[in-house]
Amino acid sequence: MSESKEALGLVETKGFTGMVEASDAMAKSAKVRMVGYEKVGDGLVTTLCRGEVGAVRAAVDAGAAAAQKVGQLVAVHVIPRPHDDLEKYLDRIAIKL
Repeated sequence: MSESKEALGLVETKGFTGMVEASDAMAKSAKVRMVGYEKVGDGLVTTLCRGEVGAVRAAVDAGAAAAQKVGQLVAVHVIPRPHDDLEKYLDRIAIKL
């Protein structure tokens, strides 16, 4: 599947530990590819994953639940079909795992 046609899942937490816990749960719960993470500032960290829409939704749900157990969940979002132009931003901001 072309990367630009894969869904994009984002989980934002307050604190690095919550992001790591969310990322671990996301990777274990569904067939998704972890793209990386971005430190936004003020302690906010966003982790990103790619894959088929259903898998990304399941991963984001699992990541959100895991993050809430150890920290503060700030936001959760799934973009089913990101626009091709979004790829240049993802390449620039994501810290590769």
